[in-house]
Formats: sequence, structure tokens, C-alpha cells
Amino acid sequence: MKRAARHLLGYPHPHPRRVPRGVYAEQAIGISTEEFARAKDSGVNFLRNVFPLLDLGWDRARCLEYLVERGFGQTVKSACVGCPFHDNAGWRWIRDHDPDGWADAVEFDKAIRHGYPHATDQGQPLRGQYFLHRSCKPLDEVDLEPRTRSRRLHLVTVDAAEESDPDGCSMWACRSGPAVCGEAAA
Repeated sequence: MKRAARHLLGYPHPHPRRVPRGVYAEQAIGISTEEFARAKDSGVNFLRNVFPLLDLGWDRARCLEYLVERGFGQTVKSACVGCPFHDNAGWRWIRDHDPDGWADAVEFDKAIRHGYPHATDQGQPLRGQYFLHRSCKPLDEVDLEPRTRSRRLHLVTVDAAEESDPDGCSMWACRSGPAVCGEAAA
């Protein structure tokens, strides 16, 4: 974004001259109120970040209402194709509606498997393997289909011996009192 802003301002990178003081581009970033902590300065004088959704006090629900009111009710949540925070529905949408994006995500997932090669070259070895999907499986091997949940009641039976023995620990709580096993207490 910084490189693009420099180019638009007429000072492409790399350029021997700095962008003059007072010359800047304004960049509107769509961060809603739930994510206000992500609203940051650009870090450079020639690019100023503004946050119109925060200025309006809009949360994600209000943004969706606005889109529905204008006929854009099927708008997908924005995110980078290689974002590791996609849930299965997000990955499934990319797979089913954006074949090029899916191919890019699968390729990126494979590329990061053993970390970033340049970091390793710089003496910063990375341990383990890296995956985009939270299951720690290759993206193109993950089952992304929705899970059906069945709600069943299970009959829990209580052992008669346990019912008559109020002392000792259970999985729900510790019960105090004299030791249950007189032989073990010495």
C-alpha cells in the first residue's frame, strides 16, 4: 500500500527523493467497531489512514444492514486469500466461488509448510510445520463440508457403590470427609 501511495503521489519507490512534507494520500480502511484495536497509523508521513466505519460508529451488523438495504446482501466478508483466520465456511466459499483464489491459497499453504526460507537463511530457524487451516492439515486435504450435529440425550447410570460413598473425588468436585479406604490411610 505504501509503494502504491508513493507511485500515485508521483514519487515511485525506489526514488532518490523523499515525498515532500505536506504531500500525502488518504487511505480509507473499513474497520468496524468490533475491531477498533486494528486501527493504526500508517507509519509514514505521506500516507494517512482514516477509518470511516469507526467515525460512523458502525459495527459489522450495521454494515451488513447497509449492504442489504442497497441490494448487496450476499457480500462476502473481506479477507486476504491466505488468511489463517478463515473458518471452514470461508475456505469453502473461496474453494467454490473463487477457483483462482483457492489455487493461490493452496499454493501458499504448501509454500509456508516449513517456514519462510529467507528467515532460515538469516539464522532464524523455524521449528515445526505451518498450515493455513487450524486443523494443521494441508488446505487441499481438509474436509470443509458443514458438520451436522445431532443432539441426543444420553442416559447416565450411577454405580450403586459410588452412590453410597459420599467421600473422595469425582470428576465434578472434591468431597471432603474421612478417608474412604481405611486400609490405605495409615
